[in-house]
Amino acid sequence: MARPLRENDSPPMKTVLRVFSYLKRYPLLASAQLSCAILMTVLVIVYPEVTKKITGEIIPARDFDRLLPLSILAATTFFATNLFNGLRIILNNTFEQKVIFDIRSDLYRKIQRLPMRWFDNKRTGDVMTRVTEDVTAMERVLIDGIEQGLVAVLQVLVVGGYMFLFLDPKLAAVAMIPMPFLAFGAWAYTRTAPERHRKVRRTTSSMNSLLHDNIDGIQQIKTYTREESEHSRFNEASNKVREATLHLMRVWAAYNPSMEFCRNAGYVLVLGFGAWSVMQSPDPKALEEQTGILIAFLVALNMFYEPITRLNQLNQIIQAGRAAGERVFEIVDAEEEVGLDGGKILPEPVRGHVVFDQVRFSYTERIATLKGVTLEAEPGQTVALVGHTGAGKSTIINLLTRFYEYDGGCISVDGIDIKDLRKDSLRGHIGYVTQESFLFNGTVRENLRLANPDASDNEFWEALDIANARDFVEALPEKLETNVGERGVKLSVGEKQRISIARVVLKNPPILLLDEATASVDTQTEKLIQAALERLMTARTSFVIAHRLSTVRNADRIYVLDQGKVIEEGTHDELIDRNGEYARLCRTSLMVEAENEAFA
Repeated sequence: MARPLRENDSPPMKTVLRVFSYLKRYPLLASAQLSCAILMTVLVIVYPEVTKKITGEIIPARDFDRLLPLSILAATTFFATNLFNGLRIILNNTFEQKVIFDIRSDLYRKIQRLPMRWFDNKRTGDVMTRVTEDVTAMERVLIDGIEQGLVAVLQVLVVGGYMFLFLDPKLAAVAMIPMPFLAFGAWAYTRTAPERHRKVRRTTSSMNSLLHDNIDGIQQIKTYTREESEHSRFNEASNKVREATLHLMRVWAAYNPSMEFCRNAGYVLVLGFGAWSVMQSPDPKALEEQTGILIAFLVALNMFYEPITRLNQLNQIIQAGRAAGERVFEIVDAEEEVGLDGGKILPEPVRGHVVFDQVRFSYTERIATLKGVTLEAEPGQTVALVGHTGAGKSTIINLLTRFYEYDGGCISVDGIDIKDLRKDSLRGHIGYVTQESFLFNGTVRENLRLANPDASDNEFWEALDIANARDFVEALPEKLETNVGERGVKLSVGEKQRISIARVVLKNPPILLLDEATASVDTQTEKLIQAALERLMTARTSFVIAHRLSTVRNADRIYVLDQGKVIEEGTHDELIDRNGEYARLCRTSLMVEAENEAFA
């Protein structure tokens, strides 16, 4: 009884066929490669035929006149075969690289279109393994599936037909005796191989994920002197890869020699039966002719069994490619963000009137993060969001940018439900400054250009001026051309933050989101950033999340959140007069400057 498909299984060969579906994009290359394969395969039968003529006719008759032309014919055939083979390799590699480029491009494009929830449940190292190593494993299916598989199948058919029709059908029938055993072995191996290859891919992905995390967190590892324990963790993950790979190789070590034994048994059967048949010939002339046929048959038999061996080896590669392909197509088949392609465009000019009306949202089914939040920001107003960690402040920003889709209620911008808007239109009018600003591994110019690819150098410097960043950028070794390192590691936290602010200045959005933008800097740097933010917030609708009183006290409206609900709203003075939760926060360490401020 066949094993039922598991949840992550695909029907046999389905994944492989999906890989090959990319081939139809290049019909001319496919046709040219197929033509070369057919021509060189047809030429394969010339040499055994020449061998039959020389050993069965020319040598017994001592016909020197025919020996040279047949030898030249054999040499010409080998030259033509290798010429077509070289051309086929060039075509195949061109073909294969185009297809691999398409797969990687499609995969990366799909990754960019996936929702944030998808990334919440994936490890970065696992995603990177799929884009790099798994796509490379799929590449082997294309190289060997086309270059070896197609030629091998054609060669088996052509040489098999030649043996039956032009040599000796009885010997050909004997040569077929191992075929059921070879077919059964291939079926048995293929039936059990996918899970072994999946385990190799899974363990490799886990090891790469651990490596990625440890490289990112190398400073923490050194700080807590955890080098030895992390080395042990890595060795444990690496050992799982080793064990999975060894198990795979042990099965292959049993399968491949068994198939070789069946093939060699076929040689022995043909040689023994053929020799016995030749010796049955009473006529010396017939004996010589049958000897020539037997020799030619043995030459052809090698050309018949050799591609079968290649097909067995190809089976191993296909199973590895199939396991990798399943992981790649799992991303390709993932559900994309809604609103990427269809929807309304925000009408210009965007005023920035934002309304949350009874908005409900949860990251998980069991725990509600927002429980009917209602708030409003008039055009050009600054709205501060205050509350303990986990109250729902950052979630409000995540919903406004549609990084996540709210479950109930309504969020509107200028009177339009954001679910009806194209996401690029919505996000194109929002500027976002986070607590930990992310800079790409490139130059200052390249990081600024992210916001406005067409900006001039003068615009760059004007934006840096507004962000209080011009002085330190001018002091950098190569100014705008200075490489900031991975995640901006060559700059201080405050410098990275000011470049991020300059980036938002270049974008010039009508809606601004500030999530703890000054939380990780010293007092002096905070003043520079705060001054830059005040200039940036002018005439924009701004949402501010902060634990510093100076950041929120001048807001037009303050909303206090607790456990996913708005429990207070008003100006700073109004909320202090009420002596409620906001006033209590201002008297505690949450508002870090409260001790130095007068609240009445």
